[in-house]
Amino acid sequence: MTRKAPEDISITGFRFIHTADIHLDSPLKSLALRNPDLADLIGGATRQTFSNIIDLCINERVDALLIAGDLYDGDQTSMKTARFLASELGRLSNAGIRTFIIRGNHDALSRISRELVLPDLVKLFGGRAQHALIERGPGKKPVAIHGLSFANPTAPESLLPKYARAIPDAINIGIMHTSLGGAPGHDPYAPCSPAELQATGFDYWALGHIHKRAAISGSTTIVMPGMPQGRDINEDGPKSVTLVSILDDGTVHLEERQTALAEFTRVTIDAGSVSEWNALAQSLSDALKQARTVSAASELVVRLGFTGETPLAWRMRRDADLLMAEAEERAAQIGAIWIEKLDIDCTPPKTAQGSATDPLHELKALIETGILESDAFETALASLADTLQAQLPTDLRDLFGRDETETRARRIELARQGGDDVLARLQSGASSGSETA
Repeated sequence: MTRKAPEDISITGFRFIHTADIHLDSPLKSLALRNPDLADLIGGATRQTFSNIIDLCINERVDALLIAGDLYDGDQTSMKTARFLASELGRLSNAGIRTFIIRGNHDALSRISRELVLPDLVKLFGGRAQHALIERGPGKKPVAIHGLSFANPTAPESLLPKYARAIPDAINIGIMHTSLGGAPGHDPYAPCSPAELQATGFDYWALGHIHKRAAISGSTTIVMPGMPQGRDINEDGPKSVTLVSILDDGTVHLEERQTALAEFTRVTIDAGSVSEWNALAQSLSDALKQARTVSAASELVVRLGFTGETPLAWRMRRDADLLMAEAEERAAQIGAIWIEKLDIDCTPPKTAQGSATDPLHELKALIETGILESDAFETALASLADTLQAQLPTDLRDLFGRDETETRARRIELARQGGDDVLARLQSGASSGSETA
């Protein structure tokens, strides 16, 4: 049962930090294409966040650190990474804090995890289920920590049957890398249900694999801590680890501790009531200040979105580079904010879109109904996109979508945005001509 523990839990309880999905040195090639400096920041953020986790363990004087898989991002060969990891785990070992690690689907590809010489107080579980028993002294229950790593990057079947039964008269903690029942954006991995985990009789299940935090209370506490540091806009929001305290009577106390050096967030500005560029810039500045106030992370990485009907719609599309420069300048004035990308989804007011006889209005209607919806255009667009996609590095090809349906929708979206950009430039040219006539 999960409930608030007494204030002296640091003395009577078994306390540990639970984390997963750190993805050290994760490649960021798509981000690097847009902003190399931001890519450098995020590329180093996973290491800095891991160091922050080690600091938290030491400052909280916990008994252990549990890492539920995906410490690495893949087939890492850098000895620099190995030395960094050994040094950080060595700090814990020197402080008398144990570390328990299992390999996840990404770790299974890593040669470092097989070759690295770990400090004495670090336990890396192997391909057979094991448990480590920690004696805590007279009058205190021992702690049994159960773990299992996978040697291969796929695990289509449940790993749960491989784990031993709960050790009697002990605090039982299981570590597992699993997709549970599945989640969007995550491959199925060692699937099992919360009910099956509850049936083990363990006090706590320390899970990994899903990058969004979730906690399930009951006779067994089940926690997916989420990743401690996001790597792109699809991993937005605050990121954290979980500080866990378990008493001998089974009481479990959870504390979420934010750890991310850089937090990704989406900021949407309704430009519907804005008709002047200066007013738009001020709205942008106000929105960034609010986002910076809300975030506790040292650095904030923002994807700016603009919506609504505004007479500035054409100009925003035409001068997107100037709008980006404006956003970056405002972000620099506020401090510790990066602009990752602009999404401009504004349209001109209906009265400004022209009558049915306006050539631009006719062209817009032709693009939307006569071209974008035609089979011939779809065939030509697919051929062009396939040619471009084949020339991209393999890790960037998902930018066009992960399956046929998503890829087709993405192509149409890009084509529609391109059409809007063309109309914006034509509208701008027409307006300039009218002014000089």
